[in-house]
Amino acid sequence: MANELSKGTGRRKTAVAHARLVSGSGKWIINGVEIERYIPSESLRAYINQPFAMTDLAGKYDVLVSANGGGIAGQAGAMRHAVSRALCTLDPALREVLKKAGCLTRDSRMKERKKPGQRGARARFQFSKR
Repeated sequence: MANELSKGTGRRKTAVAHARLVSGSGKWIINGVEIERYIPSESLRAYINQPFAMTDLAGKYDVLVSANGGGIAGQAGAMRHAVSRALCTLDPALREVLKKAGCLTRDSRMKERKKPGQRGARARFQFSKR
């Protein structure tokens, strides 16, 4: 894309998001769909927009996101991480503000794996003494 200003990659759980910032009016396109249709939850949309709100850049850039893996919440976290990284490449002075807010930290919490001989990660089969 000719007018692409910056890009960043974000991860959360098993989701990966690639965000591209383009000069515009604050429109979000996620996997070719508008944000209102892709993420129906208002709280998740506010969570994704947090980097723009913290840096007073809301409405200055259009965001084109390619997200895959995980669910909606994981993808939302990955998008927030990706946008924060893209903003840092655009203006390194924003790094301090975003870092203090925790937007640049990769949330490393993952689902714990299921163990053999058990029902789940921690759940056991019912024990019968007799």
